[in-house]
Amino acid sequence: MTSQRAASIVCFGLFFGAIAASACAEDSAADGTWIQLFNGRDLEGWTPKIAGYPLGENYADTFRVEDGMIRVSYDRYDGPFNDRFGHLFYREPFSHYVLRVEYRFVGEQAPGGQEWALRNSGVMFHGQSPESMRLDQSFPVSLEFQMLGGNGRDKRPTGNVCTPGTIVDVAGKPITSHCVTSTSETYHGDQWVTAEIEVHGGRLIRHKINGRTVLEYTNAQLDPRDPDAKRLIENGATTSLTSGTISLQSESHPVEFRKVELKRVDE
Repeated sequence: MTSQRAASIVCFGLFFGAIAASACAEDSAADGTWIQLFNGRDLEGWTPKIAGYPLGENYADTFRVEDGMIRVSYDRYDGPFNDRFGHLFYREPFSHYVLRVEYRFVGEQAPGGQEWALRNSGVMFHGQSPESMRLDQSFPVSLEFQMLGGNGRDKRPTGNVCTPGTIVDVAGKPITSHCVTSTSETYHGDQWVTAEIEVHGGRLIRHKINGRTVLEYTNAQLDPRDPDAKRLIENGATTSLTSGTISLQSESHPVEFRKVELKRVDE
């Protein structure tokens, strides 16, 4: 989309399973201008989906806005975490864009959280619609910009890619492992980190941490070996991933997001 066309109506069609999740939105700004997806006041435009709960039910206020931030919290849970993985979905799918998020981990992990989920969260993108997820589905079929916080001792890069139900190519070769580690530094403690995802459909995706490129990959696709991805394919989804939903993750460790913004880029 050129700058001259930035004020035109842009339509995205996304068919996942039996759900045709299409959205048409009028650009509020020209290419190169950041659009705020989080308004700093409330969760307008965002919908939670937590494993085991219906779409829209925000169990125990897992996702809330306090002090101008989206906070992912577990202090109101009745009992342990029990794999109640959650995602907060933005209302509109996107295809070609840069997404910028400022995040930090805080506090202690929720009781019952998985060991690997310590200081672990992420942004899911090119995801299926929340309406097409199973009630008990833990993660949407998507790509994940994985955010990891340091444990105070070990090297623990952030800005990795994980692939629930998907496949990508790194250096021209398909990667079948669940996650690929980036070249980022480790960020210990409760410091703010700026994450950027530069998305050119499924052709090229770059991860940046604090302005530095830490990972690149190409050829994003659904993985037909995954049961949830297979179900989407059988219901008409194309294998190539060129657009999809964006969601913020809840994996048992408290995390805060003080900025979620996006700018569209040319194809």
